[in-house]
Amino acid sequence: MTPNRQATYAALDAWIDQHFDEQVQFLQALVQVPTDTPPGNNAPHAERTAALIQAFGFDAEKHVVPAQEVKDYGMESITNLIVRRPYGQPGSGKTIALNAHGDVVPPGEGWSKDPYGALIEDGKMYGRATAVSKSDFSTFTFAVRALEAVAKPAKGAVELHFTYDEEFGGELGPGWLLKKGLTQPDLMVAAGFSYEVVTAHNGCLQMEVTVHGKMAHAAVPHTGVDALQGAVAIMNALYAENAKYQQITSKVPGIKHPYLNIGRIEGGTNTNVIPGKVVLKLDRRMIPEENPAEVEASIRAVIAQAVEGFNQQRGYSGEDAVRVDIKRLLLANAMTPLPGNAPLVDAIQAHGEAVFGEIPPAVGTPLYTDVRLYVERGIPGVIYGAGPRSVLESHAKRADERLELEDLRRATKVVARSLVDWLE
Repeated sequence: MTPNRQATYAALDAWIDQHFDEQVQFLQALVQVPTDTPPGNNAPHAERTAALIQAFGFDAEKHVVPAQEVKDYGMESITNLIVRRPYGQPGSGKTIALNAHGDVVPPGEGWSKDPYGALIEDGKMYGRATAVSKSDFSTFTFAVRALEAVAKPAKGAVELHFTYDEEFGGELGPGWLLKKGLTQPDLMVAAGFSYEVVTAHNGCLQMEVTVHGKMAHAAVPHTGVDALQGAVAIMNALYAENAKYQQITSKVPGIKHPYLNIGRIEGGTNTNVIPGKVVLKLDRRMIPEENPAEVEASIRAVIAQAVEGFNQQRGYSGEDAVRVDIKRLLLANAMTPLPGNAPLVDAIQAHGEAVFGEIPPAVGTPLYTDVRLYVERGIPGVIYGAGPRSVLESHAKRADERLELEDLRRATKVVARSLVDWLE
């Protein structure tokens, strides 16, 4: 490494330190605008983000997804943002995209802090999306600001992609931008954790199973067909699959085995009525080695066999039988590494070691993310950004989600340093 390059890295670090209070305040402002998804009214946050970064001289393109398309998808509003920062002549170097999503799951119960207060206590910021992934709106924005203030790149370009459909699968977030031809970067980095660089992740299949029976008065239960009891038979059969899944192991470090979860159950009319309809929503995590079509076919077969066995056991047939409708809600393919991601991994690991004192391992994660949508289009990508050592430590999707501010500072330095390498 040349002395000039080392001096550039040191200057980037110093700029980030000097502006860190401003960066923290920027993140607080982002956390304080709720983006609960569902219901998914995310356009106000995009407007707030665009206004905040305009003060930095960043002009955000506002790409509004048509209202009917958003409504049909099950959300209320989406405005995706692209901030383009070109350096030198067009086409003179690589375009690097930095993507973070602003939509988040609702806070839920059990918080000891205001989930949208962005309270700072003992060096941590508390609030929904502090760790996943409004933190990286901040990481990426201030890394680019440092880059331009210090390194003054002469070629290439950086794009900030701030999108609002990760919790529902990403198709109306980065998927929509890519499909419309609004961006085609050479390399990309998406929001993640500062103690690892993620090169692969699980796929996810989500399905809705509607179990139909026949309502009846609870005083004469034999005149009805209990959809809930049918649903219990289906749930028992589905959960039994998890024992088999433990024998299907992935070769990707950080990813273990598939898993199935039933996350939502709705149904029934009243306590004195035999339930005539019950709806289950299930989530099946797929390791990168699995075939999604085969996984879905297998689940459908398990459900069909459970329904058939239940009806036979109860002597139900014809109209007096439990039946099911199955609808796929989401199919997110697994992310697998592309050969071109080596420069991304190499730079992050080198600068991660310099800033954190340890090399962030290149691993897989059992999550599913937006990155797959870039990778599916041949764009090498990795996951890296501000955050703790693990999802568990961040309290992501749990009460009291938090971010160590020192992780935010250090991750921003790693990204800024890496941008210098990628653009040259």
